[in-house]
Amino acid sequence: MMLFKKILFLSLILVGSNLSSHEFSPAHLIVEEKKEGSYEATWMYPIKSIGERASLIFPEYCTALSQSPYRQGKYSIEKINLDCDSSIRGAEVKVVGLSVLNDALVTINFLDKKRFEGLMNLKNSTIKIPEIEQTFPTAYFVLGVEHLLGGPDHLLFVMGLLFIVFGWKNLLKTITAFTLAHSITLALSVLGIVKLPSGSIEALIALTIIYLAFEIDSKDKLSKTPWLMAFGFGLLHGFGFAGALSEIGIANDQLLLSLLFFNIGIEIGQLIMIPVFLLGIYLLSKIKLERITYSSASYLLGGVGSYWFIDRVIGIVI
Repeated sequence: MMLFKKILFLSLILVGSNLSSHEFSPAHLIVEEKKEGSYEATWMYPIKSIGERASLIFPEYCTALSQSPYRQGKYSIEKINLDCDSSIRGAEVKVVGLSVLNDALVTINFLDKKRFEGLMNLKNSTIKIPEIEQTFPTAYFVLGVEHLLGGPDHLLFVMGLLFIVFGWKNLLKTITAFTLAHSITLALSVLGIVKLPSGSIEALIALTIIYLAFEIDSKDKLSKTPWLMAFGFGLLHGFGFAGALSEIGIANDQLLLSLLFFNIGIEIGQLIMIPVFLLGIYLLSKIKLERITYSSASYLLGGVGSYWFIDRVIGIVI
């Protein structure tokens, strides 16, 4: 039995190494109108993306002059000067070679202070720039949902919480506490009130997952007040959410709205996954696999969390 547990633990560490390579890092195209017919574009593409770097196709009446890409954090940055015969309002922009794991946020700022934001992906690789002003930054809502659903560390933490919570009242309090906590630190970080090193935050988030693994195995320490632990660890996860949002950038004139839509997207992502996790736990308990389920969950969180912690600490040191 001990040999089986060791093999399971090592296998889950290997799973963690695969999951960590698919972290949420959307591409971002920012286009600034400098004067009539003249634009400056910045193409931010995640370095860890699978496959070759995606390329952009601008309207035919635009001449694009690109500079050599350079690295900035998790992104490869390419500056592009556009000389167009007319305005790009009503025109289309296309991205070629976008990874299935990456969306591309498009932000276009015009001289008259009007703005457009949209989202491209592998299925919808072409976006039309509307001629009328966009009211709400809905693209950030989609990014919020995808960040939660595509962030394995946050998903594992939410799943782990469900294993130490008993009763609907406690579940509601725990999820509410986690939501409130990460909303607070997400706002504080994005608004520039509190800034912490992203590498350290990511390592600490991995530790929260390891801690949950021990809690699932014991189920005694915090079973009466899981909401308190969820609130404390939720503060860390909020800084993690903010790190992803800060890297792709938000314009100051729509900062609060973009933050609101991104946060709502995260909450919707949670609401999608929590019933799925609860259903899985319920079905396994009905076929008398509850003990194995709890043990497997503990090893899953412990193994994957341990790999992430070591990998992220190494990333800080090196």
